Amino acid sequence: MPGPPPPPTTATSVSPSVLPPAGTAAPTADLASGYDKPPENILDVLHAPSPPQAHVNPTHDTILLVAWQDYPPMTRVATPFLRLAGVRIEPRNHSRHDTAGGYGITPCATDYTLVRVADGAQAHVTLPADGCPGRPLWSADGKRFAFQNIAPDAVELWLGDAISGEAHRVPGVRLNPMLGSTVQWMADQRTLLVKTVPDGLGAPPPAPIVPSGPSIQETGGEKGQSSTYETRDTLTSKHDEELFDHYVASQLALVDAATGTVTPAGKPGAFDEVDAAPDGQHILVATIHRPYSYVTTYDRFARDVDVWDRSGAVLHRVASLPLADRVPVHGVPVGPRDFAWRATEPATLVWAEALDGGDWNVKVPARDKVMLHKAPFAGTPAETTRTEQRFSGFMWGEQPGTELLREDNENRHWMRTFVMNVDDPRTRPRLLWDHSTDEHYKDPGSPVYRELPNGAWVIQQSGDTIYLSGGGSSPEGDRPFLDRLDLGTQKSERLFRSDKAAYDWFLAFTGPDTRAFMTWHQSPMDPPNAFLRTVGAAVPGAPAGEAAYSSTTRAITRTPAACAAPSASSPGHGSSGLRISIAQSISLPKRSRQPIRSSVKPFAGPGATPIAPVRPPSRSAAIAFQTTSDSYPMRSGLCSSSTSKRSRPQRSRLCSVAMRR
Repeated sequence: MPGPPPPPTTATSVSPSVLPPAGTAAPTADLASGYDKPPENILDVLHAPSPPQAHVNPTHDTILLVAWQDYPPMTRVATPFLRLAGVRIEPRNHSRHDTAGGYGITPCATDYTLVRVADGAQAHVTLPADGCPGRPLWSADGKRFAFQNIAPDAVELWLGDAISGEAHRVPGVRLNPMLGSTVQWMADQRTLLVKTVPDGLGAPPPAPIVPSGPSIQETGGEKGQSSTYETRDTLTSKHDEELFDHYVASQLALVDAATGTVTPAGKPGAFDEVDAAPDGQHILVATIHRPYSYVTTYDRFARDVDVWDRSGAVLHRVASLPLADRVPVHGVPVGPRDFAWRATEPATLVWAEALDGGDWNVKVPARDKVMLHKAPFAGTPAETTRTEQRFSGFMWGEQPGTELLREDNENRHWMRTFVMNVDDPRTRPRLLWDHSTDEHYKDPGSPVYRELPNGAWVIQQSGDTIYLSGGGSSPEGDRPFLDRLDLGTQKSERLFRSDKAAYDWFLAFTGPDTRAFMTWHQSPMDPPNAFLRTVGAAVPGAPAGEAAYSSTTRAITRTPAACAAPSASSPGHGSSGLRISIAQSISLPKRSRQPIRSSVKPFAGPGATPIAPVRPPSRSAAIAFQTTSDSYPMRSGLCSSSTSKRSRPQRSRLCSVAMRR
């Protein structure tokens, strides 16, 4: 039997040669459009809003619930964009047409709802109509939040009030998110440092009708490595270089959150990383300059790294780094790299330098040295330590003399963590953890942070005790946990572990009392919601790995289920995580009428803290996912980065939650 005829190109003009056989239905408008859709009852389930993510403010008294768009319209997906040195840019408004991971398009928030932790009172935030709001960025005092909004002709800066829920656009600010570091709070928590599109930028350079000459690429004749994945969206012509210069140009500015006053800082430039120091008086600025490369992305372009004051005056040249287009696979560029501010001092820079030429194949006793340089940056930088493997970063303790240093071996997928005192070189670092990054069952978790009043993030401490939150991978599925670890004895005890029949993830402590904390709870029967959990008495004879203390809970949020009634089937568990049953029974043909079930691992959506191992997002995963709290660092100055398997240096695993917008 011949197959069905192809759909007509329009709904109103059908050629006799492609008329459907007698007795069949006439083509519908949807079919005529070229897109075939499932029945409405299935679409209702797919378009049902996904549960929100919880963003706890730094003072832990308010939760901002953010719901995200699952399926962007084709008009957004099909928006024209440029491929410039590893970044995809929409020319009409300078917005990104990709994500930090390099895949998909920028996600849009569909709802903001503020929830007061004390009594669960809610306030809805009115978001900009016909826009694409992004992830919220809390101020350290918990009074305000900022977010970017992609409008048709610009990327806007919006500010919201944590009490009233009122949000407004800051007039006269057109953000430039091309290379990140777009918006950050300064130390006073009343001022924002932003990257903007320079006034008078003008139209982009037009494509030449006739090429000005041949495309010439020079080589120094030296041997080197260049991975094929580095060529994604690289520059290909002189015109591409001109377009890159045009769209990367930014003007740094300080925005008063109370008055909306915008004060430019310095002159426009091709700024990559921009990071304000904890004292609020110094700004680390990396400025890209020519020559560019056609074989690697902007991360490896030549740059000058400077320290500015708030007015934009250059106080100190930290480094001038050449083009690094021949970095060994899994290696790092030579010279200073991974610049960051020390979180526990006003303005002390930290960076690493390779001792092996950035090449894993070179046999050396130490691969990296770690340097410190304190403002006003006079004299010679001090070497604080050397690492046997590649330096991954510091995690700064709340109390002096407590720092966690991590180094990793990318080839072995191995990581080691040491406890050390940066200020006392006489004390040897003590090994804390030594494990494979692939062995999730033995993952000790990540330290719980708290944000200082100046916006710097530090590990929360009670004497020598720190707290660890982890995904809890196990043969029974992922069972997140909260541990208390004594750094002196290196012994830990489990305060909380998610029940086998549910999925509870630590959000944040409610305050100085670490016996009370918030979790994000979900199960096959319950939609995701925030709960207040209070630790009680010790549990005699608690099995190994289980919580050593009892606890009680109280609901904070009451997010309704996206669908009507849960499936009656029992949840299953496996190494891939918790099996979630979609709650709605869809009306299917009689022979197949049954609930639809999907086995998914809860995952981190836009801006959320990933659970290791992270699974690729899917529609099923949107039914239930892990959320985050803003009790984890969102400032890039927390720790340094290491070179990942991707085409450009990125934050290491320990710093994956430290990425700032």
